[in-house]
Amino acid sequence: MSRKYFGTDGVRGRVGEHPITPQFVMHLGYAAGKVLASAGDTRGERPAVLIGKDTRISGYMLESALEAGLIAAGIDVYLAGPVPTPAVAYLTRALRLQAGIVISASHNPFDDNGIKFFSAHGTKLPDEVEHAIEAALDEPMHTNASDGLGKAKRLDDAVGRYIEFCKSTFPADLDLRGMKIVVDSAHGATYHIASHVFHELGADVVAIGAQPDGKNINDGYGATAPANLRKAVVEHKADIGIALDGDGDRLIMTDSAGQIYDGDQLMYVIAKHRQVQGRLHGGVVGTLMTNLAFEHAMQRLGIPFKRAKVGDRYVMELLQQQGWQLGGENSGHIICLDKHSTGDGIVSALQVLHALRANGQSLAAAAADLRMYPQILINVKVTGKAAGLLELQAVKNAVTEAERALNGKGRVLLRPSGTEPLLRVMVEGEDGTLVKRSAEQIAEVVRAAAA
Repeated sequence: MSRKYFGTDGVRGRVGEHPITPQFVMHLGYAAGKVLASAGDTRGERPAVLIGKDTRISGYMLESALEAGLIAAGIDVYLAGPVPTPAVAYLTRALRLQAGIVISASHNPFDDNGIKFFSAHGTKLPDEVEHAIEAALDEPMHTNASDGLGKAKRLDDAVGRYIEFCKSTFPADLDLRGMKIVVDSAHGATYHIASHVFHELGADVVAIGAQPDGKNINDGYGATAPANLRKAVVEHKADIGIALDGDGDRLIMTDSAGQIYDGDQLMYVIAKHRQVQGRLHGGVVGTLMTNLAFEHAMQRLGIPFKRAKVGDRYVMELLQQQGWQLGGENSGHIICLDKHSTGDGIVSALQVLHALRANGQSLAAAAADLRMYPQILINVKVTGKAAGLLELQAVKNAVTEAERALNGKGRVLLRPSGTEPLLRVMVEGEDGTLVKRSAEQIAEVVRAAAA
């Protein structure tokens, strides 16, 4: 069944444009409430849902709209305020609620926003539940009678609960004393959380990107804009830098020289350490975008490896199918199912730091034997359905020519974005010059076809 409103990561778009309007979001809250109220056994109690948000100025408006819709459907609402996406997943599970809702557009600019849902287990909603919500959206709203309305309350200790949870994922016999860490919160949902976690574990913390004003989320800071992190690490002579994205589920890190390490490299450090400790439990899941060097490194270590479609929900699905615990994306979404039910930037950083502290290594030393292949990603703007371009003969010919040039020593991948009107052109291989030329040639053919 095709999705009408839900993408790979909930409902997302430009604020003020359908579907990110207060009218639609109120209806979405109502539809979700009706579906949730009819699902599962609440033992006679009113169903309850947690709402969290990032620091976008539009979050106030959308939070109120969601709250109204849910209450109209007879759902009690807990308001957590600005908290990371993985905090909502954790708190939903810890409080035994029916669902959690996050108001965020993750790494996108402030004038985008979105709504995504977590199940009672702290995982993304199953497809059948999303389909049921979409079906309910096609029905008119009928507000419950007054005695059937829900209530709302503020969850005042949400931040403290989540800080303690994050700290619990780091070994009790280790600490971060003697380590200086720069923490970049992207002016986002971790601005009042991330620095406290690392400081309370003993680190000397320098906080940047921690002054949100409603409009500066992801603007020049965070996991998608690491220049300020690199600069701060060098200026403060820090041991390591940690950058999260606007909603706190994505991570990149730098070493003491400001060298950036992406999700593939960080996952390699975690996987290698867990294998030595006997805690890996199976293999590792990557995505179609995972660097080919990572796959080859897993082969050398004797660790099984599988690729999922791009998107953390697909990584999660494959992990569950395989019964494995570790997976992620090169963009910095890393899932450690023995620690959390979803990807979590802070928790993932703590797993990397666990490996470094246990082995007495720097990040540069821990990742030194993973030699990443040059990988070029070009985003080509398109109108209409990007997937249709993949069927054009000119595009197919360009891909074939690039694969012939790489001669088995690289990969070509074209895929439509799940959240933006883009076709992503990715080429990687051992020869950086050839990779760059091939990616640019394909992108030019795609641009011409999309014109």
